[in-house]
Order: sequence, then C-alpha cells, then structure tokens
Amino acid sequence: MARKSTYNILMYSHDTYGLGHIRRTLAIASHLRDPNVNTIILTGSPIVGRFSFPQQIDFVRVPGMIKMTNEEYLPLSIKINTRHALKIRQTIITSTAKAFQPRLFIVDKAPLGLKREIIPTLQWLKRCHPDTHTILGLRDIMDDAASTKKDWEEKSVYDVLEQYYSEIWVYGNQDFYDPIREYDIPENISRKIVFTGYIPRRVTKAGEVREVRREQRLEPKEKLVVVTTGGGGDGYAHMDAYLKMLEEWGGPPPFRTVMVTGPFMPKKMRVDIFNRSKSLPVRSYRFYRRMERLIGAADVVVSMGGYNTVCEILSQGKPSLIIPREQPRREQLIRAEILHERNLADFIPWRRVSPSLLKDKLLAMLDDPQSYHRAIRQFRFTGLEVMRQRLAEFRGEIPRERKVMQL
Repeated sequence: MARKSTYNILMYSHDTYGLGHIRRTLAIASHLRDPNVNTIILTGSPIVGRFSFPQQIDFVRVPGMIKMTNEEYLPLSIKINTRHALKIRQTIITSTAKAFQPRLFIVDKAPLGLKREIIPTLQWLKRCHPDTHTILGLRDIMDDAASTKKDWEEKSVYDVLEQYYSEIWVYGNQDFYDPIREYDIPENISRKIVFTGYIPRRVTKAGEVREVRREQRLEPKEKLVVVTTGGGGDGYAHMDAYLKMLEEWGGPPPFRTVMVTGPFMPKKMRVDIFNRSKSLPVRSYRFYRRMERLIGAADVVVSMGGYNTVCEILSQGKPSLIIPREQPRREQLIRAEILHERNLADFIPWRRVSPSLLKDKLLAMLDDPQSYHRAIRQFRFTGLEVMRQRLAEFRGEIPRERKVMQL
C-alpha cells in the first residue's frame, strides 16, 4: 500500500512577552499530530527550547522582541535597531514558508503579525499556493469591545482578513462570549468564523499526581494551593498580595502553597518572592516544565485568568480563584466574570483584593469545592474535535461542508 504524502502545517506565534501564545500554539500542534503530518512553529519565544516537542513537530526561532508600549518594540537580546531586527524576522518567516511549502498556515492572534511581518508570506501563499488554507486563530475574548474595534479599524485588520484568510478559528464557545456580536464583526468576515470551543489540555494521571505530591513532600491529606501568573512579566503584584495574606494569617495555614513566578518576572521582584517564601509554607519556582501535572495535583489554583491557564485548570477539573489583570486589557476580567456566572471559578476584582478577602475565598473553596466540581464536569471541550474535523476536510478525507458549526 502506497504511503500517504505528508501534509505540512506552518504555525506562527509572534511571542513578544509571556507564555500564552507559544503554549496555545504547541497545544494545537500536538492535537493535530498525525503520522503523515509535519508541523513547524515559527516563534520569537526566548524559552521555546524548554518545552517538550513531540515527534514531527519542530520550531524555527526568530529573534525575540520585547514590547515597550502598544506600538513600540525593541530587540530582546541582539543589539541592533528595531527595523533591522524586524527585517531579519520577516526574512526568516518568508524563507521558512517557501522552503516548507505548507498546506495549512495557522496564525495565532495577530493577523498581520508583529509590525506586519507576515504580510509578505500571506501574499506569497495567495499568489503561488492559492490552495493553502490560511487560518487566523483567536482566543474568544480579545479585550473590551471599544478597544478591540478601535484597534482593528486602525490596523485595517478587516481588509487583511477578507483578502488573505480562509477561515478564522475562535477558540471558545459562542454562547459564552460572542465576538461577532460584541465586536460588531461585519458579515463578510463573520461568515469565515468557526467556533472551535475551548482547547483541552492533557489530563494528569493519578500516578503523576502522586509523584508531584511526593516531590512537594505533602502529607496524604494535606491540601495544596498552586499560584501561577503565567509568564510572570506583570505578575508580581498578585504574588505579593498572596504572600501578604500568608504573612498575616496568624499561624500556619491549613494548606501548602507552590508558587510559579514565570520566567519573565523581573529578577528583583522574583528574588523578593523567593526570599519571603522561605519563611512560609511555600515552595517557589521560576519555571515549572510540566505545569499541567502541578495543576493536576492542586486542590485550588490561584491565577490571573489568562486563556491558556483557564483551559489547563478546567481540563484538570480544578476549582480556581482568579485575580484578573485589568490593564492594559480587560480580557481577563471579562473572562473571570463569565466563569463566575457559570460557577466554573470565583474571582476578586483587583480593587477589592485584600489579605482577609483572599483568605476567606480560599478557605471557602478548599472547604466546599463540590459546586465547582459539578459545574466543571458539565463543561465540554470541543476544540480538538472541531480542529481535527477541519483538518480532515482540508486533506480531503471527509466531504467538504458549506459551514462547520461548533459541536
């Protein structure tokens, strides 16, 4: 029997700061794995090499950039001017596409790329490989409606979506948050949208949970709270508030804590967190490679409520307390409010954060997690199912449908 020809997928994740984009991109690449599928991820993440890449998935690293303001970026490591660094990135991206010749090109979040760096690649694909499917992948909530509409209008995003993209995959449930309605997306663009549902993460096995608990030296019935702020670049205030709660507890708390600051927390702040943790029942890490295992071993997770962290927590079936970031984007606050309405999580708006309220919320969740467990059990992850269905259709393995709706 003749072997099927390989199907090449190219993925782009601009990754200026944080872990969200590369973690989501790698999760999708892992879900779409197949013996006859090759995937290359284009990324600027400075820590991409710390992740485990499955067979037939690899990455090409472009020079990292760091965001100074909404419109200003500087090279992360190399000492050259911004325009030169962006030119290097653009050249690597275009050259990789031409050499790899993807049948599917998935762009994460930024339809133009960083400073329009993927426009030449999109133009080349349209001109030389018009049968290549180009996909823009978006988390369900970008920002509040006014900010998102203003940003897309100023950058002429609708023109790019109309001209270069085959489909737009929204990684969320339309009945949770409907960006078509919230952002007034015009019909010529909205007809390209496929709601995939949330992207599931690997569920930790019982043996792995036991291994983590042994690693953390937990007693059999001792409870564990995990605190994470993703990449950590703006996570210090959240961890500082949590440590203040423990410092004012008035005795040993009835649980242990593991804190993961994230690799992008500034060194001075990270050292402060580590030093204060030493006098408390807290173990701190800069980076935890198997984060899903740590979350799987937790009784409650405290986070900022970013898209990827929420997917990881819900995949593991864990109650969570969210302290959302509200600046420069309100995305996390909007998500926290929606999850709270459905009893999938609890949250504290930043203006109300205090040691006493944090303590009360944590104890309530630890004492009675069952209402959260019931709601989480009813939550369906359809992201893998829908994306694999789309891939099968692109590869001609199932009849082409006029529109694939969320399952």
